[in-house]
Amino acid sequence: MVTIAEVERVAELANLELAEDEKPRMQRDLNAILEYVAQLGELDTTDVEPMAQVNDLLNAGGGAGADAGHGAHLRVDMLRPSLDRARVMAEAPETDGAFFKTPKVIER
Repeated sequence: MVTIAEVERVAELANLELAEDEKPRMQRDLNAILEYVAQLGELDTTDVEPMAQVNDLLNAGGGAGADAGHGAHLRVDMLRPSLDRARVMAEAPETDGAFFKTPKVIER
């Protein structure tokens, strides 16, 4: 079970400022997530092969982009022209000529 102290630590690590009334709700939400993950851990995965990528599932039974009846497939990877850098930089609100300049959003 997640404690309020752990909620405060997680918020600190995530650079979040939680109001006092938000902490119990966050505690409840985190505990619900952990309970769900525990339920997933109870599933019997004996006959399920481990995998790191879903590509094998998506492309099973055929070549690149094939659909094995799972309702999903990957598009064929094709080389296409990209945007003209000079034109994009010319239209940017602030740039150093090669990169966009953005305001600092995280302060400590």
